Amino acid sequence: MLIRLKFNKLHTICENLNFEKIEKTFMKKIAILGAGRSSSSLIRYLLEQAEQNNWFLRVCDRDLETAKNKIGNHKQAEVSEFDVFDKAEVEREVKQADLIVSMLPASMHIHVIEEAIRQKKNVVTPSYISSEVKALDSAAKEAGVLIMNELGVDPGIDHMSAMKLINEIKEEGGEILNFESFTGGLVAPESDNNPWNYKFTWNPRNVVVAGQGGCAKFVEEKQFKYIPYNKLFRRTEFIDIDGFGKFEGIANRDSLKYQSVYGLENINTIYRGTLRRVGFSRAWDVFVQIGATDDSYTMENTEEMTYRDFINSFLAYSPSDSVELKLRHYLKIEQDDTLWEKLVWLGIFEETKVGLKNATPAQILQKILEEKWTLEPEDKDMIVMWHKLVYKTKSGDRKEIQSSMVSIGEDQTYTAMSNTVGLPVGICCKLILNGTINSTGVDLPISKQYYEPILEELKAYDISFNEKEVK
Repeated sequence: MLIRLKFNKLHTICENLNFEKIEKTFMKKIAILGAGRSSSSLIRYLLEQAEQNNWFLRVCDRDLETAKNKIGNHKQAEVSEFDVFDKAEVEREVKQADLIVSMLPASMHIHVIEEAIRQKKNVVTPSYISSEVKALDSAAKEAGVLIMNELGVDPGIDHMSAMKLINEIKEEGGEILNFESFTGGLVAPESDNNPWNYKFTWNPRNVVVAGQGGCAKFVEEKQFKYIPYNKLFRRTEFIDIDGFGKFEGIANRDSLKYQSVYGLENINTIYRGTLRRVGFSRAWDVFVQIGATDDSYTMENTEEMTYRDFINSFLAYSPSDSVELKLRHYLKIEQDDTLWEKLVWLGIFEETKVGLKNATPAQILQKILEEKWTLEPEDKDMIVMWHKLVYKTKSGDRKEIQSSMVSIGEDQTYTAMSNTVGLPVGICCKLILNGTINSTGVDLPISKQYYEPILEELKAYDISFNEKEVK
């Protein structure tokens, strides 16, 4: 009887135990803050490896439905409603996690990182290192944690692939003379069906205001060069990529800071930029020249304004000339110029109402473009990256290497942009959690301990570089 009673008691205890809860406590917990488009491939990668690595994912977002859609029914994941401006919620999520991944907008990272350092937790993010985050380097080192930044595609894969080449040349005794690097988010060839050869693959606003806020700065043959915004889209260079044709490169705002980042302080030429298909920049310059990309003021009566009114508002008054004729005359666009086809196709001369209250020119232009440049459900995007290095060998010979990477998206969820941003982040998370990476401080992936394993694993996802020597 006593044995039976003891057995029944033990059975009752076992029944009351929540083995799932017990199992969860022994898992490494990853908090992913932000479940937007850029997080899709990251979450998929971590979930695919969660069971074998004993991970548990907590996906946090203001939109619970979006977060739920990202994890599906995976048993080693859950969602949480999250507001980065709520200090209690930030503290709670950091406390529960072994590793935090911030996929929030760049300006919001600081709220997470400060708390993570206080609680001695590692953080990974794909965003550029801000001055605020950079200032936390000593605090992070003192706390013994790593704040890894710039681990997406650009910045991210561009850093890693460039540093791989630079270090290989230096290790052979070579001297880097010229370095050029370009990246573009574009529509895949099979989905390229408009005269601009372009569709939005990321934040449309960033495209509309690109290049503003200061002139482009770079070094060319030991001379500092500057391109003001009003000339930026007419100073391009052509780049051929095997199998994908010709592109044009537009200078990024500041290439000079990469001299020290890449250890190229004495280089002759350093130039970083953005890729578009040939002809895009010349057509886009139309909007720059008339002032349609300006985001510094609001226009009057924009809700009732038409697209045609919008364009006309930047042109001189004429009692007889049409909007089309005035625009042609103002910018000296010939009647048979192929550029004109691009403008007409966008619908900028139509009587469609803007429908936005108190809008800036840039906001109105963005609305017009979103109607034409949005990816269709069956469309695919494409990431293109290209490096050129000219160097002098140990023996004094001058050589040139070109390295290119093209990644095509799978669908509208697992886009090329999402893959090339999310996968490097996910791989880095794995390397931190398994102890392969154990550095501290505020860092970016320019050393071998980061780029060698990450670039190697990316090959399994068809994200790899084709390197060739140019004679």
